[in-house]
Amino acid sequence: MIEMLSYEFMQRAFLAGMLIAILASVSGTFVVLKRYSMISETLAHSALVGVAVALVAGYNPLWVAVVVSILSAWLIEYLRSAFALYSDAILSILLSGSLAVAVIIVSIGGEFNNSLFAYLFGSILSVSGEDIATIFIFGFIALFLLLLFSKEFYFIAYDEEVAKTSGIRVKLLNYLLVTIVAIIVALSIRIIGTLLIGALMVIPTIAALQYQVGFLRTSLLSVIFAVLSVIVGMTLSFYFSLPSGATIVLCVLSIFVLSLLINKK
Repeated sequence: MIEMLSYEFMQRAFLAGMLIAILASVSGTFVVLKRYSMISETLAHSALVGVAVALVAGYNPLWVAVVVSILSAWLIEYLRSAFALYSDAILSILLSGSLAVAVIIVSIGGEFNNSLFAYLFGSILSVSGEDIATIFIFGFIALFLLLLFSKEFYFIAYDEEVAKTSGIRVKLLNYLLVTIVAIIVALSIRIIGTLLIGALMVIPTIAALQYQVGFLRTSLLSVIFAVLSVIVGMTLSFYFSLPSGATIVLCVLSIFVLSLLINKK
């Protein structure tokens, strides 16, 4: 462990991974309770459209991905509330559509290369100090808002109609939640990958829910599971030359299976 952390790139990777794990698991608690588990995958693929546009046009992929991801999150919430469409149907349509658009844009521009591949599967070992600073600043804001409105988000996830009659500004808070999730997803795809971020956001919460210990403890367990998965996954990745993102996801899946077995009764 000491040998691994003697490398600066591993120090940055561990720090970035743990920051993303905390952000993804905390936001994932509200996403899962709201039965919106596929939104992370959908927004990740939407962010990939932003990455594709940025690669072709020569812009910064991170910032374009954030903008496109937020716009997609607003579109999802608008379609859900204005047209009374089923959430899973909206997410399925945008997920497949976004991936198709991203592939076409990059193919036309001739930029389907290792840069886009890194965003598909993550490249945590190539994280820079600037990346960590960006994640920390925006992550702090996102985490602050999640904690500030945690009671309202939980109430809305539990029963949206009752929350409306109680005077809670449900529509505004729904838009706020999807915006926060969109930012976290866009920041994460460079680290964990478009195809894997959904697992880190959803599976720790589902594993924690198996213990039936209440909302606060479930949230804490989710964070612990996510951070532990990053630590173990990064360690295994370093010593056995495995892909970091995929190894982290397999670790969190193992925790989920173990949680199922422990709470079988």
